[in-house]
Amino acid sequence: MGIPGLSNQNNGKQWLGITEPISLAGPTEEDVVKSQELEKYLQGAGLYESQHEAVGREEVLGRLDQIVKIWVKTISRAKGFNEQLVHEANAKIFTFGSYRLGVHGPGADIDTLCVGPRHATREEDFFGELRKMLSEMEEVTELHPVPDAHVPVMKFKFNGISVDLLYARLALWVIPEDLDISQESILQNADEQTVLSLNGCRVTDQVLRLVPNIQNFRTTLRCMRFWAKRRGVYSNVAGFLGGINLALLVGRICQLYPNALPNMLVSRFFRVYTQWRWPNPVMLCAIEEGSLGLSVWDPRRNPKDRYHLMPIITPAYPCMNSTYNVTLSTLRIMSEEFKRGSEICEAMEASKADWDTLFEPYPFFEAYKNYLQIDITAENADDLRQWKGWVESRLRQLTLKIERYTYGMLQCHPYPGEFSDKSRTFHQCYFMGLQRKQGVPVNEGEQFDIRLTVEEFKHSVNAYTLWKPGMDIHVSHVKRRNIPNFIFPGGVRPLLPSKATGENRQSSKSRVSGHSQAEKSQGGKAATNEARKRKRSEENVENNNSKISKSFVSLSPPNKEVHEDITPIISVTSSCSMKFDDSEVNSISAQKSEKPCLKLVGEIPSGDSQAYGSVMGNQQLTAPDASNTKEEERLAIEQIMSGPYEVHQALAEESDELEDDMGYRNQVKDNGGSVKSNNFDISIPKFVVAEEQVIPKETICSTHLFSNGGLDELEPAELTAPLLCGIPAPVPQRKPLIRLNFTSLGKALDKSS
Repeated sequence: MGIPGLSNQNNGKQWLGITEPISLAGPTEEDVVKSQELEKYLQGAGLYESQHEAVGREEVLGRLDQIVKIWVKTISRAKGFNEQLVHEANAKIFTFGSYRLGVHGPGADIDTLCVGPRHATREEDFFGELRKMLSEMEEVTELHPVPDAHVPVMKFKFNGISVDLLYARLALWVIPEDLDISQESILQNADEQTVLSLNGCRVTDQVLRLVPNIQNFRTTLRCMRFWAKRRGVYSNVAGFLGGINLALLVGRICQLYPNALPNMLVSRFFRVYTQWRWPNPVMLCAIEEGSLGLSVWDPRRNPKDRYHLMPIITPAYPCMNSTYNVTLSTLRIMSEEFKRGSEICEAMEASKADWDTLFEPYPFFEAYKNYLQIDITAENADDLRQWKGWVESRLRQLTLKIERYTYGMLQCHPYPGEFSDKSRTFHQCYFMGLQRKQGVPVNEGEQFDIRLTVEEFKHSVNAYTLWKPGMDIHVSHVKRRNIPNFIFPGGVRPLLPSKATGENRQSSKSRVSGHSQAEKSQGGKAATNEARKRKRSEENVENNNSKISKSFVSLSPPNKEVHEDITPIISVTSSCSMKFDDSEVNSISAQKSEKPCLKLVGEIPSGDSQAYGSVMGNQQLTAPDASNTKEEERLAIEQIMSGPYEVHQALAEESDELEDDMGYRNQVKDNGGSVKSNNFDISIPKFVVAEEQVIPKETICSTHLFSNGGLDELEPAELTAPLLCGIPAPVPQRKPLIRLNFTSLGKALDKSS
């Protein structure tokens, strides 16, 4: 069968991946030294587990394998099987995720999969009998089954080690001990939950097959996971990068630089993905159609796939996009972090920065002036655990709604984690940084009124099917100076955070740029001239980007400075009405790129039905030798991305997720849990920016469509959603898009108030 992703060159040479490597250069003596320094740094950061903990994990996995074997024999006997079949009955435990990849750290979960025969059902036997067996064992604590999850899972701790256990029911009467789940035939007659559950193991094993050097891959991935956590971009559910996303990104870099050591792979990771033009997909191998008719990622045939902003495609059939949660805001943030990392790595090559600079924590609570705080509470620990999981799965909706209903003018930065106020029982809270989109003209008095957007989000959350009394959610706007103390270490707020932020940022920039003390001491006029040059450069970049095809996202990191002497930018009316002025900036960020986006070359001919990978696999790149320059690398990266992507990216119409929430707009639960129909007043945004022009508010329809059925007119052709780049679609000037009749606000907010 061969190794998927193994390609052949005309001269007989082989490589892993869908294109030829960018560079075959091997490590220098300096690379060897720096890679050793990186491993010591990671060890010093506590990223490797002890031998004692490693042995403990192996023992837990061994016990789990014994338990599921006993379980399947027990249910086989209960179903009336004869003793021979009971004796042959079998189940197996597989691992996946960070543990299987070999990059897990101390205290990490073990992602496991139980594979059982066709007569062992998920609902009755796995979540019934096996759950009962586990609940009666002293070693098992905090047992929490989640049968209604997208991928059903049983969470628990075994001897203090966290375990996530999935179940796959195969169409086999007997599970062989040497079962190979990488074979496509294993998916024959499998239900959707089984396919999804198997996917984790199949993808993990495929990644390990598709990288040229597993040890270098593991060290680099461990480094990038640490970087993502420190910089606040590690959370798949929040719209950032999860473990499998980073594994695929790192795996692709390993393919492009097969002979490089980890220190060079880290540098090339940032260099490549700083230049990457999303939504060009990252793929480790060609997308196979398969023989079972399962849906694979293909924007030409699947409309939903066209709206993915940062496709990172899994290599195992059926190939899927692992980053469907990414939003415009989170993509912007990650793009900024890629650029920052690239600049620091270049400075490290010149000995003007170190690993501490790269891994400097992102000061989230000093970076913005305005935040949303989302508090949730429940009656007991079990309720809070369920409520927390549901709310976390919906938080991305709040980002999407704010982006859509402010036409991308109000940008959101979700914090990838939660906090707990110890003075309150069964409480968790989340935060989201807010800022005005950079480069948008602002007039005094203009404001974002997102109260109804927040209410819609709360209504969708409160529609939780397992909702119980005591499960509550509250969303409020807080300024930086009013961030609660319990989110800080030890409950102590840092002194002068804003000033410290500016100093840290300047220190970091000086280390990266390598300026001397004499250069840094030249203040006043030199700094002003530099700022003016930077502003002119940014304006040129904006002009260039505006000319790029609308099929692509222009997400060059914005330039943001600290302005502490500006008057407050938000005046609060009710819960979340916000008034911005030109001082709304993010105080912690990388500089905007001075290079315009590269133009794509090549596209699929009309009517071509080949798979993405097949087209990509036919490309021939010339692998530079050890003396390749950055320009050669840039051209090689550009050629890698040339392909059949331009014709697939459509306008970002409203996603199905937001459409699903439309039903909540006419319904509000009262305190008794019943549903009432209410009429809402409309808060119309005072401006919407398109093509850098201010459109009069008289021409703009409401972004919140709460109505009682008094809809006079809808014109579908005019209901065009914003483009992917965040610029609103053209709005007709002659008449309102929607004409509605409304009554007073009534009791629309009785539940939330």
